[in-house]
Amino acid sequence: SGGRVNGSSFAHRGELRQAKRIVVKLGSAVVTRGDECGLALGRLASTVEQVAMLQNQGREMIIVTSGAVAFGKQRLRHEILLSQSVRQALHSGHNQLKDMSLPLLEARACAAAGQSGLMALYEAMFTQYSTCTAQILVTNLDFHDDQKRQNLNSTLQELLRMNIMPIINTNDAVVPPPEPNSDLQGVNVISIKDNDSLAARLAVEIKADLLIVLSDVEGLYNSPPGTDDAKLIDNFYPGDQQSITYGTKSRVGIGGMEAKVKAALWALQSGTSVVIANGTNPKVTGHVITDIVEGKKVGTFFSEIKPAGHSVEQQTEIARNSGRTLASLHPDQRSEIICSLAEMLTEKKKEILAANKMDMDLAFNAGHLPPAMLKRLSLSAAKLDSLAIGLQQIAVAAQDSVGRVLRRTRVAHNLVLEQITVPIGVLLVIFEARPDCLPQVSALAIASGNALLLKGGKEAANTNRVLHQLTQEALSMHGVREAVQLVSTREEVEDLCRLDKIIDLIIPRGSSQLVRDIQRTAKGIPVLGHSEGICHVYVDADASVDKVIKIVRDSKCDYPAACNAVETLLIHRNILRTPLFDQLIDLLRTEQVKIHAGPRFASYLTFSPSEARCLRTEYGDLECCMEVVDSMQEAVDHIHKYGSSHTDVIVTENENTAEQFLQQLDSACVFWNASTRFADGYRFGLGAEVGISTARIHARGPVGLEGLLTTKWVLRGDGHTVADFSENGTMKYLHENLPVRNPLAGQRDSN
Repeated sequence: SGGRVNGSSFAHRGELRQAKRIVVKLGSAVVTRGDECGLALGRLASTVEQVAMLQNQGREMIIVTSGAVAFGKQRLRHEILLSQSVRQALHSGHNQLKDMSLPLLEARACAAAGQSGLMALYEAMFTQYSTCTAQILVTNLDFHDDQKRQNLNSTLQELLRMNIMPIINTNDAVVPPPEPNSDLQGVNVISIKDNDSLAARLAVEIKADLLIVLSDVEGLYNSPPGTDDAKLIDNFYPGDQQSITYGTKSRVGIGGMEAKVKAALWALQSGTSVVIANGTNPKVTGHVITDIVEGKKVGTFFSEIKPAGHSVEQQTEIARNSGRTLASLHPDQRSEIICSLAEMLTEKKKEILAANKMDMDLAFNAGHLPPAMLKRLSLSAAKLDSLAIGLQQIAVAAQDSVGRVLRRTRVAHNLVLEQITVPIGVLLVIFEARPDCLPQVSALAIASGNALLLKGGKEAANTNRVLHQLTQEALSMHGVREAVQLVSTREEVEDLCRLDKIIDLIIPRGSSQLVRDIQRTAKGIPVLGHSEGICHVYVDADASVDKVIKIVRDSKCDYPAACNAVETLLIHRNILRTPLFDQLIDLLRTEQVKIHAGPRFASYLTFSPSEARCLRTEYGDLECCMEVVDSMQEAVDHIHKYGSSHTDVIVTENENTAEQFLQQLDSACVFWNASTRFADGYRFGLGAEVGISTARIHARGPVGLEGLLTTKWVLRGDGHTVADFSENGTMKYLHENLPVRNPLAGQRDSN
């Protein structure tokens, strides 16, 4: 079955996509409403939808469901109340009802009343997805008797063969009351007093590839959920059992977490993989089952194979601790680390280039990387030399980055307040196919005292590994080897973006698609970057021909794939049918730039070039949109509507128009008579560039070392002065701004 090796369970979540036969166990908390009376129809419907979808992909789905008791409870309550009220009306002769206490209902009676209704509901829902279902009721005895067990097994096999989905429930109408502690003694005897053990027993019996257990907790925690240090366990190995303390049973059912873990481990040792997850969270119920089968990090995955190395959560913790030490080093020591890394880039050239050749060969033979990506992937001796020079510059900048005093204020007689620069904390940098990004970003993180988690594209795995080893070697000279970590596990970017408790800032370096995906999935973590570079050049009525030609050529043709290349040319109406306009069109034709006409521009032409499908397009190639505007003001409005706040330019000889443009336009970079390509950290003299940000807060435009720092307030008091907020108090303490003394600069001079 499936893609498993000789009946052993899947080793990694990523392999769950290959699961062919899947048992989905729906706990009573998932199927029933919060008041335990009646069914949670919305949850049930979305579960049915996902299961039907997987069945229609050609998988064999089996459902083990609870809920008959709750469904019956609601029906019986209704019936009894109704009959009570009728009886009372007959007896008392007048219509006042005495307060009727709700009857205590026997669970087996409820089950008997609820079973058929529950099944009818499933059947009606699955019919909507053209899926045929069959009901199977089982009790504990069916598993003890070999003959019955074989019969059950062959019934299930036959149904699956006919593409009919079995829906299984314990026959709660005849089930004996649960005996205490009769769970799973020994390997072969497994009591099914709760549906978790039933589902495990069944999954093993029919050799299922995967068992998904849905309940009302996120998964398995190392201590009861809700307690202080409770952490969700992402991957659980049979050997980890001693590290867990259990809480109480489920709100509705009789299976607590301990029962689930026992059942899961029992299934695991027989070769069925298990995931325990939350089926009641309204944010994810619509895709929790499909997410699990796609290998996403949901709930707890049980695996017999413990991966080598640390989990990404552990790596982040290690990096954070080491990063705190890094931040407390003297600036000279941080500079030494960076200089040492710069030297290694040239000394260990051979090793680095050999690893890079391996990556290049693999990529070339696989043949799926576009030429531009291959170009970015390749390193050369010259590239390494210029990288080393860049690192030396960062080492100089590192001297006064962390701990710089920005302002000093006396807030009372003996109280001085300082605002000083500090690292942000833990940075996660995700980069595609650009191994040169690794030493550069590492140096910036070291210079700013930040811990760093790096996730590189797998196409550069060999080069990244060598460069990371060199980085750690340089860090170890001052005992902070672990401050820069390379994520080597099979972490999906999406899963990394969920670590909002431990990562402080994400910096994506790669395609706009990558950035968009990360901005979408990083719910609680700020992302530094921009998903689009829709840059404009506005050619004003008073523009000079020479300047227009030079600026447009550089902005569009120098490196069209760059995020700071121009994508839309806005032309003042008065320029149409002038020599300037003809020269501009000639230039674009000579440089083979394809023009897409905006709707207004197209209306001026008798035959138009291809019309722009959308005025908000980043072509990233020798193509651009051209549109006509009536005035500078209209150009500003157009850019505000269709631009991406990256970089926008005005070409004009009229200083007044230019100043208005620069003042009104709300982009990270606004230029007058200069190419959009100037929007670059190196060109701005920031040393290295972390990225270009179009965000509103923190850092904006090209971001260098400064963008990796934040500040904190330090107040040195005398223990006697109180914070007096009365009118008298505010008058008494006149704030006095003091000259800033930077201890760092002083220390270095004395050295």
